[in-house]
Amino acid sequence: MTEPHDPDDGTRRPPGAGPVEHGGAVLALDQSASSAAYDPAPDKERPDGHAGRFWSARRVPAGIVAAVVLGASGLLLYDVAAVRAGHPAMQWRRTLADELATRRLDDVWVLTGASVAAALGLWLLLLALTPGLRDLLPMRRAHTDVRAALDRTAAAMVLRDRAVEVSGVQSVRVRMGRSKVGVRAVAHFRELDDVRADLDTVLSTGIRELGLARQPSLSVHVRRPAKKG
Repeated sequence: MTEPHDPDDGTRRPPGAGPVEHGGAVLALDQSASSAAYDPAPDKERPDGHAGRFWSARRVPAGIVAAVVLGASGLLLYDVAAVRAGHPAMQWRRTLADELATRRLDDVWVLTGASVAAALGLWLLLLALTPGLRDLLPMRRAHTDVRAALDRTAAAMVLRDRAVEVSGVQSVRVRMGRSKVGVRAVAHFRELDDVRADLDTVLSTGIRELGLARQPSLSVHVRRPAKKG
């Protein structure tokens, strides 16, 4: 004994795959996207282990500045010593002194040189006052003499591997930040709200198990695959 077959419906549709017209009536429309943001809840079981960011040694900028300062000061010191010994000053120093004495403050070259010097100074101050190493996420410190960090790319891969195991997920893209984790998933079956709820549960657990000193917030967005053609 066979069930009656509708000749107008030659394909099988997964549940919640879009509007279905049957008997002149249109059934409930499915969502095309589902998204929500979640703030990390306080974890009472997590031990207090505050850890600051790692500071970059900044060897390349420090080496460049040291080489430039050393070369310029050495050349100037040599020229001053030569003048004291009775030799004429170098041409570059005489030209520089003449230009500084004759050019006005509103001259284009004077303003350009001052702007470049100010920009370099601000850049050096920014490097000195910021820790750098943005790709390293500090982990909780269980011992005061031990520090550890997790690479942002590695953390994103761990969360992505967990997300693709959720039923209905076709593909996932995870963007791992220091304060926020953005997840964009494509679900080819199941209700989008159900997929998003499962992703929220799985990824929230995964973020807690990363052991980060500062637990980032989570933003999940789920959508249907793009229609071909």
